[in-house]
Amino acid sequence: MNRPAHWFSDALFPRGTNEHGPLPALLVMLMVSSGLVDAITFLGLNRVFVANMTGNVVFSGFAIAGDPRHQLWAHLLALAAFAAGAWSEGRVARKIQEARRRLFHLTVTHALLVAAALAVVLLAGVRGTGPEAALIVLLGYGMGMQNAVALRMAVPDLVNITVVTSIVTRLVSQAPAQAWRRRACAIAAMFAGGIMGAALYLVAGMAAPLAVDLLLLVLIAYVARDVLPGPARGVGGGFTEIQRRRAG
Repeated sequence: MNRPAHWFSDALFPRGTNEHGPLPALLVMLMVSSGLVDAITFLGLNRVFVANMTGNVVFSGFAIAGDPRHQLWAHLLALAAFAAGAWSEGRVARKIQEARRRLFHLTVTHALLVAAALAVVLLAGVRGTGPEAALIVLLGYGMGMQNAVALRMAVPDLVNITVVTSIVTRLVSQAPAQAWRRRACAIAAMFAGGIMGAALYLVAGMAAPLAVDLLLLVLIAYVARDVLPGPARGVGGGFTEIQRRRAG
């Protein structure tokens, strides 16, 4: 599975300059996941984002100002869950310094959190403060972890898997060169995730897009595992020593 990921990642950089192995492809997939999950929580959990914290900060202001469409507790809970996930990634980084191993373990953990969220939807539904709070915590915590590990990986134009504001700015304000491929791809990934999440939610409810997100995370973890260090893993050696130092 990592050959297509390597090929896709190489295509995002000038020929022969990709020093990140298959990581760019995995981060693009995580951006799809981010757009997907934010779509279903915004539509299904009273306009709450679990990945885009800028939205929650602004919406918290709306709630304080008296907008009845926004619940302050939900936005603050999403912020707290996301922050807790990002904090935990820092603790994991101290114990697992190798970037690929950390990405694999955190993606597996994220998949388990999404599986737990799917179980909440199937068993308790999405109505009521209890199920809503559980879904916000489970999904927000996972996105916080993944955003933190993506930031630490320091892949150009893919350091933030939850928002595209800075990417759009660079895409239209800086010389195109080869970077436009990464920037356009990042925007398209978030857009595709949003469309997929919204379409699945509107047609089949929250369980279907959560199941798709779970499968996507399992695929990301599988590819990340396939390039773990060691004689029996992967093709082509994965990330370079330069990338390891950056991620550590």
